[in-house]
Amino acid sequence: MLKPEYAIIVRNKTRLEALVERCNTKAQTKFWIESMGGDFSDYEQEHDVFQQSLASIQKQLTMVVRNKVIDRSYLPSFIFKGHVPFVLVVGQDGLVANTAKYTGGIPIIAVNPDPARFDGVLLPFTVSDFSEAVEQVMSKQYPEKKVFLAEAKLNDGQRLLAFNDLFIGAATHVSARYRIQWKDASEEQSSSGIIVSTQAGSTGWLSSVFNMSNGIQRILNRAPKSSAPKSANLRNDQLFFAVREPFRSQRTRIDLIGGYLGERDKLMVESFMPTHGVIFSDGIESDFLTFNSGNIATIGIASETATLVQKGNFTHSTAQSQNPQHQQKTKNHDVPPFQTIDVGSWYRADKR
Repeated sequence: MLKPEYAIIVRNKTRLEALVERCNTKAQTKFWIESMGGDFSDYEQEHDVFQQSLASIQKQLTMVVRNKVIDRSYLPSFIFKGHVPFVLVVGQDGLVANTAKYTGGIPIIAVNPDPARFDGVLLPFTVSDFSEAVEQVMSKQYPEKKVFLAEAKLNDGQRLLAFNDLFIGAATHVSARYRIQWKDASEEQSSSGIIVSTQAGSTGWLSSVFNMSNGIQRILNRAPKSSAPKSANLRNDQLFFAVREPFRSQRTRIDLIGGYLGERDKLMVESFMPTHGVIFSDGIESDFLTFNSGNIATIGIASETATLVQKGNFTHSTAQSQNPQHQQKTKNHDVPPFQTIDVGSWYRADKR
């Protein structure tokens, strides 16, 4: 049996690294931040803690398996092939979401490099305890959570996966024009775009749509603020699509504004936008599919799943996971929703 070649460590630039790229030097960066009234020491502290954590992780990991470090910006073009035993993500929650859609089911060990700064909803491990997860994965006996992904596939063969959500619409703040088809209904629409959310993303962007709707309904119906807000309540094997700010006109309708997609359901969207139509996922606008006139997108649950290594005792082996009966049980198991963090809140990679 061939031994694993190397593990992959995925990281993102710190705020200081991104600013130095923009300002050319650390001294110029410090001058810029302080001249604007900012606290440069906070940027330095965050950067130093991250670098110390990354160095410690590499030192510990090298004793077990060879490894390579790649930056988040290379994920769309990196080929996760060969004998890669696992991917180790070091960063914020959003980096886990963005990495998961490219790994093809390879186990992901997510490490929080700075627990005092980052909540770490998707980061169960720290620098001091991740090595136990590495040993479990290398022995192929580790607790895991399978997460269903959303898929957008174009009629020219291109496809894009999403851990949290897909956006289908215009690249700028103009109305998106398209025809939407769901089940036996179809209509032309003009809107601010369509969000398609997984269970993992249901507490993120999708929740803002429900927050707006619930708030307006409270005002119109004079309902008390204490009334329970409505939400999608998705299962792990479901998606939910929501049309943002649909506009009614002589040609456009507002009947298909949301709905659930099961494993066999598909949402069809045909673009009527001559330019600037896009589909992107998980808040990363730089990694997108062009969605202009002539393009038809089929949206549904992807065949791939993301494998997140969990903290705890071993529950089942990967050999069991490959058993069809076990897969059926896993498929129907409801996984508690994650809290979603905006993966593109402060950093956008350059367009490829």
